[in-house]
This record gives sequence, C-alpha cells and structure tokens, in this order.
Amino acid sequence: MRVNPNDPRVKRTRQLIMQAFHDLLGEKRNIYSISVHDIATRATVNRATFYAHFEDKFAFLENWMVEKFKLIIQKRMPEDSKFNMDNFQILIQTIFDFLLQFRQYITPGDKQFEPMFEIAMQKELHRLLLNWLIEGPIQSNSREKVEATALVVSWGIFGSALQWSRNPQDRSVETMVKDVMEVVTVNLHPFWGTPV
Repeated sequence: MRVNPNDPRVKRTRQLIMQAFHDLLGEKRNIYSISVHDIATRATVNRATFYAHFEDKFAFLENWMVEKFKLIIQKRMPEDSKFNMDNFQILIQTIFDFLLQFRQYITPGDKQFEPMFEIAMQKELHRLLLNWLIEGPIQSNSREKVEATALVVSWGIFGSALQWSRNPQDRSVETMVKDVMEVVTVNLHPFWGTPV
C-alpha cells in the first residue's frame, strides 16, 4: 500500500515515526540496535503502517538522514534563499559542521550505515545546488552544463568536507571553508555573471 506524502495524516504518522526513532536513538545511543519493531512500538503504529511509509529500515534511515540534513540547512538558511556568495558560504559551512557533528555520533556498530548516510547527504546537497543554478541570475547555460556543474561542485564540497571530518585536527573548519570556496567558485563564475 503506497501512501500520499501530502496527506496530513501521513505527515503526522511520519512525524511520529521520526520522533520515535529520535527518542530511541537518544536512549540506545546507536542505530544498529534499533529495530523496526522498536520504532513502530514507540510510535504507537503497527509494523504494517511503518512498511506502508518505508520499504525497510534502510529506506527509513535514508529518509531520516535527508530530513535531518534539510532541517539543519533550513535553520541556517530559509528554503527560498537566493543563490549568492553569502548563502553559498553558509551552505559550505553547514556541510562541514554537519559532517563533523555526524561523525561524533556514529558508533562502531553504526559504521555499516555510514556510506548510505553520506550518499543521502550528497544527493540532497546536489538537489539544492541544482535548484539554485536553475533558478539563478544567469539563465543562458545549457541544462547539461547546469547539471554537470551542480554534480561536480556538490561532490567537490561534500568530498572535501567528508575527508576533513575524518581528521579535523589538521586544519580548522574556517580554513577549509575558505579554501573550498576559492576552488569551487571558479566553476560557478558563469552562473553568477560577476567576478568572484
């Protein structure tokens, strides 16, 4: 049974499931030990309801990571933020901060979920950048160039932040954000239309 994600009842049920997981994570301190049964019981829904919303635990965890990532970005930048240097720097800073915080909460038992979470975060970053480039001030770029630029820039930012988060003692986050900004804004010059 597929659910309509725009239905208020579906939204409420998903919120219950997400909150239940969040509460369990606070108690158990690791993702691995939390089962679908645990989540459904805490959310006061049956397992069939859980599976109507999410294919399996992995689909749920991917959705959870994307929602968590979106929430952090929205706290620092409104959804309708325009594509400019200031917002771009806030976005990069948010990626670095989020990955550093994320790494601190991953337990050895949760390492198996790391690649899935990383892919979910990178996809969301790519989606945001692609929307910014499509809606940006310069519209003369081909769709292929816009998509390629969003892909390369999102992976450049995410890959840099991911690598840095694994050993943050080497360089400060401020230095990394500044350096990444310098490198990736060269590729974004055609989309701003002004010198960067």
